[in-house]
Amino acid sequence: MGILSFILFLVVAGICAVIAEAIVPGRIPGGFLVAAVFGVIGAWVGAALFGNFGPALANVSLIPTILGSAILVFIVALVSGYAVRR
Repeated sequence: MGILSFILFLVVAGICAVIAEAIVPGRIPGGFLVAAVFGVIGAWVGAALFGNFGPALANVSLIPTILGSAILVFIVALVSGYAVRR
């Protein structure tokens, strides 16, 4: 994986995390860089739970990544208390 592929992977994962944040009642504490980290972890969680299906962009399966990021955002929002404040 080259550096350009990695940057594209981070951008797509970050966008998926922002979409997940809009779906779930909670918010990601931080900016787009933190959302990209949530997206990468969400891609891993989503692939582990749901497998790789649906459309893919930059080697990121979009549906499992959004679902995994939504689960991650929800858990972090519950633990940190952001779900109550939103």
